[in-house]
Amino acid sequence: MPVPHGGKLEDLIARDSSIKNDLLKEVHSLKSIVLTERQLCDLELILNGGFSPLTSFMNEKDYTSVVENMRLANGLLWTMPITLDLSKTDASKFSVNERVTLRDLRDDKALAIITIEDIYVPNKQVEGEKVFRGVADHPAVKYLNEVAGDVYIGGQIQAISLPTHYDYTELRKTPAQLRAEFANRNWSKIVAFQTRNPMHRAHRELTVRAAREQLANVLIHPVVGLTKPGDIDYHTRVKVYKEIIKKYPNGLAALSLLPLAMRMGGDREAVWHAIIRKNYGCTHFIVGRDHAGPGKSAITGKDFYGPYDAQELVEQFKNELEIEVVPFRMVTYLPEEQRYAPIDEVKEGTKTATISGTQLRQKLRDGSEIPEWFSYSEVVKILRNSYPPRNEQGFTLYLTGLPNSGVDSLTDALQATFNQFDSTRHIAVLDHDVEQSALPFIAHELTRSRAAVIIGNPSVAPSSAQLKQVEKEVSKAGSFILISLKGSVHECSQIDRKNYYSNGRQDIKNYVAPENPTIEVDVLNEGTLVSVQKIVLYLEEEGFFKF
Repeated sequence: MPVPHGGKLEDLIARDSSIKNDLLKEVHSLKSIVLTERQLCDLELILNGGFSPLTSFMNEKDYTSVVENMRLANGLLWTMPITLDLSKTDASKFSVNERVTLRDLRDDKALAIITIEDIYVPNKQVEGEKVFRGVADHPAVKYLNEVAGDVYIGGQIQAISLPTHYDYTELRKTPAQLRAEFANRNWSKIVAFQTRNPMHRAHRELTVRAAREQLANVLIHPVVGLTKPGDIDYHTRVKVYKEIIKKYPNGLAALSLLPLAMRMGGDREAVWHAIIRKNYGCTHFIVGRDHAGPGKSAITGKDFYGPYDAQELVEQFKNELEIEVVPFRMVTYLPEEQRYAPIDEVKEGTKTATISGTQLRQKLRDGSEIPEWFSYSEVVKILRNSYPPRNEQGFTLYLTGLPNSGVDSLTDALQATFNQFDSTRHIAVLDHDVEQSALPFIAHELTRSRAAVIIGNPSVAPSSAQLKQVEKEVSKAGSFILISLKGSVHECSQIDRKNYYSNGRQDIKNYVAPENPTIEVDVLNEGTLVSVQKIVLYLEEEGFFKF
């Protein structure tokens, strides 16, 4: 493994600021590529040296070699494709040898210039099979097939600036900065701990044990780029890490954030993580059971990776990596002794206690006690604030049906009913007629603020695509509840005092009721009160209301 180039960007700018100024002048005359979230994470780690020996998005030769052999074309170990993917339409705008500006999607800031070396069409099927085992519901395979562009662009990069972050800036240390900090602290042996989840007492215990066994210090190095869909947001996690770091003996541990876009690639990803931690100055790396694995496949019913695949592959390249593997040792709590112990050291018949991730989520949902032996009170408080019980969570009711099916009267009745007995939530009503591009965002923000949101559509029936977009955004913040109102065109047109049906509107002709609504009501035949009762009883049963 070559010497890491963690200070590459800073050295370039410090050595000759005129180079940066010249590049900034040039970007205005160049075409641009606005980077996706994943590409933005990848570029940051290319620029700051976290991806050493990689210095660019991969050309076809490197890409093919990595997919097939887990090595760059020059023979250096590298296990994960790092590619600049574009749609066919966008890729057709560029040509080989052209210089193109790479921009941040958040603020349009110019971060680098790429000189295009090649434009190529990858074999995504081979990439999915060789790199991620090929099962269709693997998150990375789904990303390849459903999100990633069909054309890759490779070429050398000239750095202008790192992406700008406005949160936790004191914890976002580059490899060069972190290695300098280790030197200043006289830390010669550092054990890195990778995590994308909140940490509890067991995690603190296992990292302290690793430090004791290796006579080393600990780097808590959590991922704050893209992780597995459904993972706890990184803001909540960072607040947890900042509390956990206080629980270590003074001077034993440090916390730094890693802007990595995970692929959930199991054994290959574990090797990739080890390379990255070597670049950040670590000498040891904890590799967990099913490290970076996405769990079970719904298609096969089996885990995507074996429990020790990652440890075995990292161990295979141990000498080349120049970083020592520390196998993750599961610890369990012994209530009678009031201590944690490695599970393989516990005598048969000894009473143990544990709380699974599923059980923890349930306790957060229903507000039940989370014992002190499992987690620290400060951590539990943060988790409860971010993930309150159902009766304190926001939700969105989306009422959909043909005009005159009773959406408007049901909306008014629900608003009045909720205001009557729910004093903990703001009750917000959004008319579907608001600007379509803004509706998902507004509903998301209100739901996130723990409001009860009611979306009605008295004059227009939403399309399936519109419903899916609102559901996608709301589900990031709370619960999306789809309520379908029965009523045929013939029934609804009989009471058409607002002339919705007089002009033969195409959206009315094409309306199809959603296939699987959360609740179906019939205001026209059963009345508004019965429909309200049906909805309120559902919400009560699901825990949104406590009477």
